Amino acid sequence: MGARYEGETTRYPHGVLGDEIEYDTLVVTLSDGREMRARWEAILVFEDTEPRLWDLDGDGAPEIVTVESHETEGARLSVWRADDTGLRIVAHTPFIGQRFRWLAPIAAADLDQDGAIEIAYVDRPHLAKTVRIWRWQETEGGARLEEVASAASFSNHRIGWPYIEGGIRHCGDREPELILARGDWSAVMALSLDDGKIRSRELAPYSPRAMARALACR
Repeated sequence: MGARYEGETTRYPHGVLGDEIEYDTLVVTLSDGREMRARWEAILVFEDTEPRLWDLDGDGAPEIVTVESHETEGARLSVWRADDTGLRIVAHTPFIGQRFRWLAPIAAADLDQDGAIEIAYVDRPHLAKTVRIWRWQETEGGARLEEVASAASFSNHRIGWPYIEGGIRHCGDREPELILARGDWSAVMALSLDDGKIRSRELAPYSPRAMARALACR
């Protein structure tokens, strides 16, 4: 499976990713070569670097995770599935609540080793700088995202960058750790989820090289 954005649009001129071009269409290519499309009209766009293919339910087939922005309500994170009827959203977080307010995904993994997958992102990486962790939960006929932890003073994006910094690492027998920057960009930080709380520790003074080394468990 593959996924990409198409349909350039300038109707949401935020420019947080370096230009005022966003996208109105999600395109998913299935393993048999078929393509499926979902297009937003009017008040929504995909304000994102790329769709993410993350297997959240453990069935071997990835869900599609996107960042979408509303004309007046700002960004939310959405999870899509492809089935015989096409592409559909099966779960999403609330919109941040204000125009030109964005979120930057970090990763998805079983962060606390309890058998459930969590999704982490930074809520307003230039303003609130708050890591939020949401647990994926299957429900009868669908799924939902439940926020389980948050912590302030972290970031993974600077205004104008066309990419998102950091990610996740799995180092030996350690639990998975989120790798990102302290909110003032002074240090590379490792975050873990323990008993419903986010624990953080400093790894090194921040630099792109230090971030790469941290992600590589060095």
